[in-house]
Amino acid sequence: MTVQHLELLVEERSMEIFLRALLPRVLPEGCSFHIHAFQGKPDLLDKLEKRLKGYARWLPEEIRLVVVVDRDGDDCGDLKDRLERIAGAAKLRTRSEAGSGSWQVVNRLAIEELEAWYFGDWEAVRAAYPRVSSKVPDNRRYRDPDAIHGGTWEAFEKVLQRAGYFKTGLRKGEAAGAVGAHVDPSRNRSRSFGVLHEAVLEATGYSP
Repeated sequence: MTVQHLELLVEERSMEIFLRALLPRVLPEGCSFHIHAFQGKPDLLDKLEKRLKGYARWLPEEIRLVVVVDRDGDDCGDLKDRLERIAGAAKLRTRSEAGSGSWQVVNRLAIEELEAWYFGDWEAVRAAYPRVSSKVPDNRRYRDPDAIHGGTWEAFEKVLQRAGYFKTGLRKGEAAGAVGAHVDPSRNRSRSFGVLHEAVLEATGYSP
């Protein structure tokens, strides 16, 4: 069965904006998507089981669900286990449970936040904000996008402010759209971005 549609559940508006800029360039022709943004991570986690149970009552084989949550300071394993338990309570087959078989929902983490994915593709950042230094990825602190400590959005804000952008504070939604429009999954060094991209390709059976 060819997947024709993705339903994505994300914790906040900037992730929605980023994915809206990215997915039309990633999905195969004829595959649609819809993104549901919650009012933050606690809101998503509180409402997720009810939302998934609603999907479970009608979900056809040609639709897949994708849940994307920031890790923040949580333990990766604990957070992933919580998402898997919620999906199990809704009687949906997760990718982790199904293995190579057919699945209905995949849970993915942004480690530790969406902005880590920007550090993973610095060419995309420079396309959106040309004054930032091309040397940022050479800095040991930023070499592994998923291992940046102290908050990735704060680190991203500081780098851009040093280049003269967002002097009054990072506007997350604006940055999400600007960078997302240029991100190239084939060069992104963030592992957490890579596993999301792999799941999307697997769901749609698409090989770019």
